[in-house]
Amino acid sequence: MRHINLSKNLISSWETVIAIASQVQNLETLNVSENKMRFPSTSTFTSRAFSNLKILALNQTEITWTEVLLCAQGWPVLQELYLSSNNITVLKRPDNVLQTLKLLDLSDNQLLDGNQLHLIAQLPRLEQLILRNTGISSIHFPDAEFGCKTKMFPLLKRLAINDNKISQWSSINELDKLPSLRALQCNNNPLMDTEKNPETLIQLIIAKISQLEVLNNCEILPAERRGAELDYRKIFGKDWLEAGGHWNPEKNKPSEEFLAAHPRYPTLCLKYGAPEEGELKGRQPLTLKNQLLTLTIKCPEKPEQKPVEKKLPESMTIQKVKGLLYRLFKIPGSELKLSYESSKLEGKEVELDNDLKPLQFYSIESGDCVLVRW
Repeated sequence: MRHINLSKNLISSWETVIAIASQVQNLETLNVSENKMRFPSTSTFTSRAFSNLKILALNQTEITWTEVLLCAQGWPVLQELYLSSNNITVLKRPDNVLQTLKLLDLSDNQLLDGNQLHLIAQLPRLEQLILRNTGISSIHFPDAEFGCKTKMFPLLKRLAINDNKISQWSSINELDKLPSLRALQCNNNPLMDTEKNPETLIQLIIAKISQLEVLNNCEILPAERRGAELDYRKIFGKDWLEAGGHWNPEKNKPSEEFLAAHPRYPTLCLKYGAPEEGELKGRQPLTLKNQLLTLTIKCPEKPEQKPVEKKLPESMTIQKVKGLLYRLFKIPGSELKLSYESSKLEGKEVELDNDLKPLQFYSIESGDCVLVRW
């Protein structure tokens, strides 16, 4: 027997759990969630009952973080620990315990502030941290300057901070300091309401966190990242110039304030070159000026794909159109070749060959047909 589920029972003390576990030699997974138990409040004899335990669920057991650290002396190889809904408000540094932990779930505990996270930041093997609905409003790694990586959470790959109170872009900037971060969940934060267009919001997050591969459970394709970074570089280009940015490297001295708000901007300029004056654009509000085009989308070489009608803003770049079509037809965006046929000039096909140009550049009008090949 390797896995035991004792959740939603009437077990009243941790000693009872030890007594049960000590009879199971190869116990690897134990779920005792939703049992309101008494836990030891002082250091006690460490049982060998959990010497092989890798996964432990203690959700809704009223355990405190202090009690977790005391009991953890008996969990020498634990890899996953689930502690949601336990009224844990204060964390302490786990010295010589939980050193093998790869996943920690603290969701639905109201942590006093984001700085509590610094106390668990040195867990050497932690790869996944779940902080859903913990009340945190900001994240900060004070040991690293902008553009540098923090020494905190060295192996953290997956972070969930959805359903919190994060409202400032500075917290997203801070996440770029995590050296191993690859996947982020951040839905249902006030920050997500700062942009009327959800697609713009996603692009900003992608551009701000350089190593991110998955955002809110959606994979970020290379073409999508390139489009997001190019767009970010253009959107904030005027701000960059006004803050002291310049095409001449010797004169390029953007203010500290600008760099604090856009720490990745210099890197993006190195990657793609500084934005040219002709491509700089202010942030356009969603008004009637952003006219919608009603377009028919066809795959001439794939007759099994039925034509689709879509309404797209005329200011939408070809790069963004490709990202949309990737999701629509489930094909890699980088392999797409787009062209269009005008409803007024039947039989004439115009190639959409510049990813950075908007639809309106090609004089596309409502009623035209976009042709997709791959």
